Amino acid sequence: MRIEAHEKKVGVTLVAPALLWTLAFFLIPFAAMVWLSFSHMEGRDIVPGPDFGNYIKIFTDDSLFRGIVVSLEITLTVTVISVLLAWPLAWIIAMRVPKRWQRLALMLAVLPFWTSYVVRSYAWALVLGQKGVVMDFLTGIGLLAEPIQIMATRSATVIGFVHFFVMLLTLTIYANLVQLSPNYMRAAQDLGASAWQTIRLVVIPLTLPGVITGAFLTFVLCIGDYITPQILGGNNELTMPQLIMLQLGRRGDFPMASALSVVLMAIVTLAYAGCARWLRMDRV
Repeated sequence: MRIEAHEKKVGVTLVAPALLWTLAFFLIPFAAMVWLSFSHMEGRDIVPGPDFGNYIKIFTDDSLFRGIVVSLEITLTVTVISVLLAWPLAWIIAMRVPKRWQRLALMLAVLPFWTSYVVRSYAWALVLGQKGVVMDFLTGIGLLAEPIQIMATRSATVIGFVHFFVMLLTLTIYANLVQLSPNYMRAAQDLGASAWQTIRLVVIPLTLPGVITGAFLTFVLCIGDYITPQILGGNNELTMPQLIMLQLGRRGDFPMASALSVVLMAIVTLAYAGCARWLRMDRV
């Protein structure tokens, strides 16, 4: 009994700093944000709630609700494209590149992480501009008669996001692929499966945990990102982070910004619950 009590005491002592940090810098600020979201503005004054007006307005005001739709559309598009590009890349690195060159291949794959996020976004702005490298090349070879508008559109935002998140997904999927025993593939081939059937029926299901983990990280980072949509997407279609910054910077409406943030957190929580549930079902 004394040993168990001592072990519990040691465990609480070790965990206490992390719990206090989480309490001070996440739970208390989050609770304050939730409380503020039920307030409303009267002039420049914040009037405490409870008032559900901010949440009602989010789902009834076209401009605010459109921000949720745009954020989800961009995030889901980026996640799907990134998965479709990252899985073959991770497969090539793990299965086709010799082991002595795999570290170099991974280093080249994560090079975008070495560049500042803001610098990377502005670099894409220069590349995708009407006088950028892409337009100059396409008009130079005669594929386009004149430059087309890519910057300040959703396409530019998706391109900027995909460039970053393909690398993140490649790492998570690669980590799963290198742990697969070659015996799985040999067994499938011995049973008459073709190379494509082996990949589709054996390899892909076994790497789904890595795919879903990377997809969830992509979803969370993408839907909460402000910099890339602001630099590459312009203000034609506002995402939720842009709407939150608009409420804070131009209107000073802290209750509405808090309500939008709570809705954003709820969407991320639902995405996490969906991924966690799927993984539990996959393991049964």
